[in-house]
Amino acid sequence: NEIAYAVGGHVYVFFVYGMYYQLNDVTGPADVPHVVLIRAVEPVEGIEIMRERRGPMKDRNLTSGPGKLCIAMNIDRTLNGEDLLGDRIWIEEFRKLSVKEIAEGKRIGIDYAAEDAERLWRFWIKGNEFVSRVKP
Repeated sequence: NEIAYAVGGHVYVFFVYGMYYQLNDVTGPADVPHVVLIRAVEPVEGIEIMRERRGPMKDRNLTSGPGKLCIAMNIDRTLNGEDLLGDRIWIEEFRKLSVKEIAEGKRIGIDYAAEDAERLWRFWIKGNEFVSRVKP
């Protein structure tokens, strides 16, 4: 997890449960480990390739979870540490969102985190069918 301590704008990819990669964006200053887990994405191009990698299913299931999106987009540890301003992996602006379009809630799968489990540190686009799971 050394890359989590790098300056923001890098990719942190880790392997979890012995079977899934997880994509994170390093967001903080150097030596302060701030990362954002990318839980889901709405595919807008390359969907045929994603279907080949994930198999037959509804498009909304191709990338609707952190492990799923890594499979669909062929993300693995070889991208760990990559600069998001480079040519191997990047984040593109697709459309601008208003504050009213963004929902917030508790993170998923961290019930063990005591009071931090209650923090509203998860964000998604309201009504987007590609959101991995909405927790009440």
